[in-house]
Amino acid sequence: MRFKKNLLIGYCLLLGIASQAQDSLVLKNGNVIVGELKSLDKGVLTIETAYSKNDFTIEWSGIKEIFSKSQFLVTLTNGTRVNGTFQSVEGGKKIVITDISGTKTETTLEEMVYLKGLKSDFWSRAYASVDLGLSFTKANNLRQYNVRSKLGYLADKWQADIFYDDTRSKQDSVAETKRTEGGVAAKYFLQKDWYLASSLNFLSNTEQAIKLRTTGKVGGGRYLVHTNKQYWGLGAGLSFNNESFTNNTESRSSLEGYFGSELNLFDIGDLSLLNSIFVYPSLTESGRWRTDVNLDVKYDLPLDFYIKTGFTLNYDNRPAIEGKETDYVLVFSIGWEL
Repeated sequence: MRFKKNLLIGYCLLLGIASQAQDSLVLKNGNVIVGELKSLDKGVLTIETAYSKNDFTIEWSGIKEIFSKSQFLVTLTNGTRVNGTFQSVEGGKKIVITDISGTKTETTLEEMVYLKGLKSDFWSRAYASVDLGLSFTKANNLRQYNVRSKLGYLADKWQADIFYDDTRSKQDSVAETKRTEGGVAAKYFLQKDWYLASSLNFLSNTEQAIKLRTTGKVGGGRYLVHTNKQYWGLGAGLSFNNESFTNNTESRSSLEGYFGSELNLFDIGDLSLLNSIFVYPSLTESGRWRTDVNLDVKYDLPLDFYIKTGFTLNYDNRPAIEGKETDYVLVFSIGWEL
């Protein structure tokens, strides 16, 4: 009998040690979840457990306490980035983050906006999405389609994205219209929510008689709002613009300044909104200026599918001869994301 009792005690101790080696959450309703923390992004925490086939996703606002002895990249609302372990203290009122040198940083759950395990493999840090839209009309044999795609990777201190968008329309007795845009962009994150940014974009647009517009940008910016509900940042810098045209307009190059805004709202249920506006005043062509506007409204569906409404607008107050000042695309599509 004593042997069985000792065996039971030893088994309970082993369970306790095992649970301590894992990450754990205490929810505001009193439930406790033990497993492996994956990430916190846009107000949603992902944790893997041994007793569930799929990972749990939990709203950050529903968590009371959190504990982990694994190394994480932690981002706070003021832009501070810390690599270390963390645990709740004082019944969840505070969180103590301990970095690899032993330095401790005190914060709160509300101030933590991003978590990522430092041992995460490539695919856990990558993200991708593809949107497709198609329409057919019997009259004049009208066919329209669009593709919007994005692939990105988020490291500890930098982020890189590649995108490709294509919209085309064909019908009998009318010249094909098309708008194709692609590019690469990168950000390097600094302290206090500052960042450096660079990008290279390519645009072909029959509406504005643009055969190819190549735009390279370098600059920086800062997130003025960065929480588990939204972020809003402002940026500025220099842009080099080189253009060739489909009509008789000569190719031209110009140096521009740019300033812009990016707003992302993601704490509105299954709905999210992403909006960016950039204005380009020319420094070498007196009086010329351009602007680019993008607006995406997305509604999440099961199995990582979603429906999206996308709006893109390009304005140039000095377009090519016979080109139009304004071109816009309004797209309704269904998509899938990794």
